[in-house]
Amino acid sequence: MVRSIAHVDEKNRQVYFLAGGRDKDEDPYLTHLYRVNFDGSGLQLLTPENANHTAVVSPDSKFFVDNYSRADLPGQSELRKTSDGSVVQVLEKTDTGALLKTGWKSPEPFKGVAADGKTEIYGLIWRPSNLDPSKKYPIIEQVYTGPQGFFVPKTFGAANAGRRGFQSVAELGFIVVMVDGRGTTGRSRAFHEYSYHLGGVFDDHVALIKQMAQRYPYMDLERVGIYGTSAGGYAAAHAMLVHPELYKTCVSISGDHDARLDKAWWNELYQGYPVGKDYAEQSNVTLADKLKGHLLLVHGDVDNNVNPVETMRFVDALVKANRNFDMLLVPNMYHGEGRNLYLVRRRWDYFVEHLLGITPPENFEITQAASNESEGQD
Repeated sequence: MVRSIAHVDEKNRQVYFLAGGRDKDEDPYLTHLYRVNFDGSGLQLLTPENANHTAVVSPDSKFFVDNYSRADLPGQSELRKTSDGSVVQVLEKTDTGALLKTGWKSPEPFKGVAADGKTEIYGLIWRPSNLDPSKKYPIIEQVYTGPQGFFVPKTFGAANAGRRGFQSVAELGFIVVMVDGRGTTGRSRAFHEYSYHLGGVFDDHVALIKQMAQRYPYMDLERVGIYGTSAGGYAAAHAMLVHPELYKTCVSISGDHDARLDKAWWNELYQGYPVGKDYAEQSNVTLADKLKGHLLLVHGDVDNNVNPVETMRFVDALVKANRNFDMLLVPNMYHGEGRNLYLVRRRWDYFVEHLLGITPPENFEITQAASNESEGQD
């Protein structure tokens, strides 16, 4: 799967490009630098390390700087020759020594099988640093299923960056997971088109979480929560509605709960036009009477990406269906939590209360030094 063109050498009639999925024993989302002649001959792999590579090729096409890492592999930067990919000099290498002394452990990449029983799908698992395998831990999935990309972090920085807050949530006493199921990008056309007309696709997420728990019995399938922002807010609530047997607690942030109310370009591109019955079938508004468990809806009143009317229509349907839920309509908030640490704390509290069964400390304040969370992919 070609992901981008890195450099074109017109003199020698060669193209340098980043691509993934050629090595069948490797995560297909990881990118490597390749070179090929204009006529398609002479394909050569220049970065063989099992990691996610990005590359900048020199104007004279003789050298390139290779930056590579993996979710569980600290980053390294090298100067290499384009002739054969050999290393000229290591420019920089991430030192995790001080981090490891704190007891920190990197998240674990996880490979499993989709709900169709044959397609390989990939996820990531974050654990609390004081994990006790003899205990049972609730699971929290951070979700985004927008068909415009894939979302499980593939680099060390993205998987461990404080702004995403995955490890912070794990430290509360949870196992945090992410999954890229069919319907997202980075793989084959058939893999991507699986979501066309289907909107919320969740069977693969359920399948992989169950496989994770089978391998790691300390993951408690009786206590599973989910949260997300924007299309992830829709997906999180949708998971609660279509798979109540698994997902018991949800925080849905700035969710586009009904594609018939959302921005036209997004839905016409990925869901099709004209508006058909599939729009109604995939709407959380239509499925509101299916709600079980604990649901917290969060939306900003000046959201200029997903109109808050989408959440209000969902609320109206929940009320008419006589379903219990919680809601925070936040004044002067645009799209997603942003850097509103009060909302981060309320999200944490919701899972602590309903999945851990513990009363959170009253008015606990998260400081900017402790958390730098920011979400919202579209």
